[in-house]
Amino acid sequence: MQLHHHPFCPHSRFVRLLLAEYGLEPELVEERVWERRPGLLALNPAGDTPVIVEAQAPSVPGAAIIAEYLDETRGLALAERRLLPEDPLGRVEVRRLTSWFHEKMFVECTEPLVRERIYKRYMSREQGGGPPDATALRMARANLRYHLKYIGWLSKARNWLAGERFSQADLAAAAHLSVADYLGDVPWDEDENARDWYARVKSRPTFRQLLAESIPGMPPSKTYADLDF
Repeated sequence: MQLHHHPFCPHSRFVRLLLAEYGLEPELVEERVWERRPGLLALNPAGDTPVIVEAQAPSVPGAAIIAEYLDETRGLALAERRLLPEDPLGRVEVRRLTSWFHEKMFVECTEPLVRERIYKRYMSREQGGGPPDATALRMARANLRYHLKYIGWLSKARNWLAGERFSQADLAAAAHLSVADYLGDVPWDEDENARDWYARVKSRPTFRQLLAESIPGMPPSKTYADLDF
């Protein structure tokens, strides 16, 4: 299996966490989506990451599609560790929250943070590179506070975000928070419940590889790899 990804694409991080929970170790192929590499476009005409490629099978593009594919092909083998509940209503809640983080939180927070502070460092002027947009960053950080409160509210009312069991929803939220946390943009002191929940998630062995990664010339925040905050 190959995973075409970017180390700080939150959707790619979600899939990497999923694969680790399934006990799968793919070959990682780093992509810079702004370069519109023909090989990536052949696998996914949308030109986005992540994309999974397995031998003698069509490519599987997109975080949500990959999550469903992995559940359908490997989920039953996990038994009680399956990342989707057995009951239909439980699966609805997991999918609702996973979609919330991958779509709403991504658009409002993590996409502008990653684009302005990471991607633009490597993009040419023609590709949209240049100094960070201060207005975009200010809005993303304000929106992040809103999403952090929602995560805190969910984690206070439930054992995990979607219910009693650890699920894809926890991995989705943690993947997006992890990139913001690397940049030092998460106000952890504003919500103790969200902070405690995230500490539980990032203490899982499947998180270790992500926490070991860094960007040359841009070290992570002090809280990034600190399991005890």
